[in-house]
Amino acid sequence: MKLNSSQEWSGRTFGNEDRLPRVPLPTLEDSCARFVEWCSPLLTADERATTEAAVEAFLRPESTARKLQAALAEYDAAEGVHSWLDTFWPYRYLGRRDRIALNANFFFLFKESEQGQVDRAAGLVAAAVNYKVALDAERIPPIIQRGQALSMVQNKFLFSTTRIPGREQDTVRVPYSDEWPGPSQARHIVVFFRGNAFRLDVLGPEGRPHSLDDLAAGLRAVLKTGATRAEPGTSVGHLTTKARAEWAASRETLLTQPANADALDTIETALFCVCLEDFAPKDTQEACDQLLHGDSGNRWFDKAVSLIVFADGTAGINVEHCGLDGTTILSFVDALLGAPAEEQSAESGARSQGLPSVEPIEFVLDDDQRADVRAAADAFAGYAASTATKIVSFEDFGADRAKQLRMSPDAFVQMAYQLAHKRSKGLTGATYESIATRQYRHGRTEAMRVVTPEILDFVATMDDPGADAATRRAAFRAAADKHVARAKECQAIQAPEQHLWELQLIQRRRGAELGATEPLALYETPGWVKMRDDYLSTSSAPSTNIQYFGFGSTSSQCIGVAYVLLPDRFNIYLSTPRAVADEMHAFAGELRKAVAELQDLLAEEG
Repeated sequence: MKLNSSQEWSGRTFGNEDRLPRVPLPTLEDSCARFVEWCSPLLTADERATTEAAVEAFLRPESTARKLQAALAEYDAAEGVHSWLDTFWPYRYLGRRDRIALNANFFFLFKESEQGQVDRAAGLVAAAVNYKVALDAERIPPIIQRGQALSMVQNKFLFSTTRIPGREQDTVRVPYSDEWPGPSQARHIVVFFRGNAFRLDVLGPEGRPHSLDDLAAGLRAVLKTGATRAEPGTSVGHLTTKARAEWAASRETLLTQPANADALDTIETALFCVCLEDFAPKDTQEACDQLLHGDSGNRWFDKAVSLIVFADGTAGINVEHCGLDGTTILSFVDALLGAPAEEQSAESGARSQGLPSVEPIEFVLDDDQRADVRAAADAFAGYAASTATKIVSFEDFGADRAKQLRMSPDAFVQMAYQLAHKRSKGLTGATYESIATRQYRHGRTEAMRVVTPEILDFVATMDDPGADAATRRAAFRAAADKHVARAKECQAIQAPEQHLWELQLIQRRRGAELGATEPLALYETPGWVKMRDDYLSTSSAPSTNIQYFGFGSTSSQCIGVAYVLLPDRFNIYLSTPRAVADEMHAFAGELRKAVAELQDLLAEEG
């Protein structure tokens, strides 16, 4: 693990964090220049002129933006600050006031298994406990990518982490914090079945993990004790689907009853959740949909990690996003599924200690609170029903095929998305792609905006009857090359959106204090509004241990595009509001054609 010729990267999980480079703070000039470049392909000439005039005012020496930039630079240099984005991330995730269930949480559908429900669930629990034991001792190897260590700090949010609703902004109950120093000492998980919640100890009184047989016995006890479905209005997990301020009000009401405070404490301190379903999904599509939303009485969407196991052993994970990105969860899932459960259980030091402690988690609810729970359940069921989804699978295309055609796999599929979108909707709209930046201290992701002039030329050329194959290929490769170049810029934090957004947020938080209250026209321009109004929201999760990755749509016209691009296959989960479902299905159909057509186009190349 070479750092340079004289140093090596630490092998301890968190041993490299202070040695990672800091996230560079862009200048106003660089971010504004990129902003104009990035939004321009989406604008008319008049809209661009309006946007450029606002940018010019933004950059004046006496502009309010200069004071905000100076404040951000001062914050970045302050003691204890890891990155100028340290305040941005909590606001971005914890500041959202809509529901996080379906809107923000994401899921992975695991690879298939021959195991039944109890054995599969016990194996996943044993593997997760093994991961925690290793993490506590900092024995999870840090990821080294192309000679560069990546930030591992997100691993601190995997266990005993729960998002807590707030009236104005949420908070997080998490170990490795001032309030809860060091790793979690919790010994239990929460298991849901038929809307009933149970505390299940997975570590014995001395902190040693229970054996696989013990865990299986504990899960069977849950299935037996929870066999009768919870009465309507008693499954408090439904409340975690509410808009955040509404859930905060409901939680405050719950806390007035000491028994409820104890129940919430048990759930919030649990290492993670296991959600056992009493049915087998009829197909892969239903499995994905259930992982995304499912029966909300059998979930606790505020929990960082929820392992979900169906009656036939089909399994996956639902993740609360505020502290965890897809790359961290992929590494976690790869560890869970990368070795047999028996091997992982032995590695953790597990031993048979008899039936683990299994206790029901019960809330004391009055009539109004039960009505609140029922209303939340009905509202979320309706919301889930108003979301249309579709899986698209390519068994004859994958990353290897794109490489054979001398094309970046990600660029290939992004060009296919753009071509399919133009053909199905008649326009090229703002497109978001998440770019991982964990090579920086506390790095997370950068927001890439995909649409470029080269993409506009590419989609136009592909449907130009006068363009021959060579011309279409040239346009395709030019657009793909520009895409790769922009992705590299984003990896280097040479991207405008998060920087400009944080300046806007500083003005909201501290404008009066800084003497920076004058409105900034940039944030009202067609460029700022259109660049961030997604028609496609895309993200990739490459791992052989998962079949599908998915998340909800982000706006009324947006199609969420979560994709697993592997060497030999390409699986996509699409989501959009049901009102525009026809357009999503048309997009899926055009995408199939585009992937085939673009392969043929490159294959013809001499």
